[in-house]
Amino acid sequence: MTNRRRALIAVLGCLALALTGTQVRGAEAAASTEKPIRILVVTGGHDFEKEPFFKLFKEMPGVAFEAVAHPQAHDRLRAEAAGTWDVLVLYDMWAEISDQAKTDFVGRLKEGKGLVALHHCLASYQKWDEYARIIGGKYHTEKWTLDGAEKPASTYLHDVNWTIHVADPSHPVCRGIKDFQIHDETYGGTEVHPDAHPLLTTDEPTNGRTVGWVKSYGAARVVYLQLGHDHQAYQDTNYRRLVEQAIRWAAKRE
Repeated sequence: MTNRRRALIAVLGCLALALTGTQVRGAEAAASTEKPIRILVVTGGHDFEKEPFFKLFKEMPGVAFEAVAHPQAHDRLRAEAAGTWDVLVLYDMWAEISDQAKTDFVGRLKEGKGLVALHHCLASYQKWDEYARIIGGKYHTEKWTLDGAEKPASTYLHDVNWTIHVADPSHPVCRGIKDFQIHDETYGGTEVHPDAHPLLTTDEPTNGRTVGWVKSYGAARVVYLQLGHDHQAYQDTNYRRLVEQAIRWAAKRE
């Protein structure tokens, strides 16, 4: 090989490396300039470990979060207040909701705001049937009937080590996640609606079969994840990834 040919190969190699570096830097720049997803995290009606829970969102890339607690939370559902958030994250267990708040809640979802519902919010608004239709299921605090048959109230059990199966690994919420174990609270005898598309399941006998799902309501993308009782869940790598990817999907960034 002549010196001239060696020099040409070296020049071409440097050019290719420079172009690759430019492409990588371009992708990084695009990611860094993407507007953060603004989330409104709603709490109230159920105790929780505040510092580690909110740390989950503080450390989440691409997200700007604001927390609001009941009884003030419903005010943030009004049209004039909803311009400050893109995705509603529910971690509350609240009973009362006014007709105005119901209208505002449904209105924001029909406009396309995203909804990520977590853990004990499955038990909220026991007397508002539309809420169960919105999130795709219900934790029943009292006996209930299904197709004329009486069902017992739902149950819970703390501090269970159990296995979560990824039912739909192709869905963006589950991307990169395989079956895993977690130390968390289980819910038995909950209701899951037929239009809920399962993402996570379990064989744990103290829990219902379906642990997480997605659905739509109006123009909204809705995700429910049952996991997330305390710091042992908040700090779990798989849980953190699920919540982050659920928010991105609900915000229509995936």
